Amino acid sequence: MYSGNERSAAVGKAGEDFVANYLRSQGYIIIKRNWRDSRYGELDIVAENRECIAFVEVKTRQKNSLVSGIEAVDVYKQQRTKNAANSFMRRLRTNLPPRIDVAEVTVMDEKDGEFHFEINYIKNAF
Repeated sequence: MYSGNERSAAVGKAGEDFVANYLRSQGYIIIKRNWRDSRYGELDIVAENRECIAFVEVKTRQKNSLVSGIEAVDVYKQQRTKNAANSFMRRLRTNLPPRIDVAEVTVMDEKDGEFHFEINYIKNAF
């Protein structure tokens, strides 16, 4: 049995794994996961396809949560994500344009520690 924090971490990791697999199925290559910038914080997933470098903020929520995943990406989080993405782009040699997406993941069901999700993937979210 999970404690509250352990369960939350397990759900978050499973949600990120789900999004990474979703992106692969859409033709993306995962460049980095959980990349940290000491000044601006973490980028959940950095992926690329032929069109762009996608910086993906993943928000996993239980069904019927009071705050949706997209609502949880407030102005402060948006600015930190933009700054971290810019920091990452300065280190990356590419001509691909950056894009910031939000993956809103909802836990629909859980059986025997396995989660079943739905995704609302928002390209160019902010």
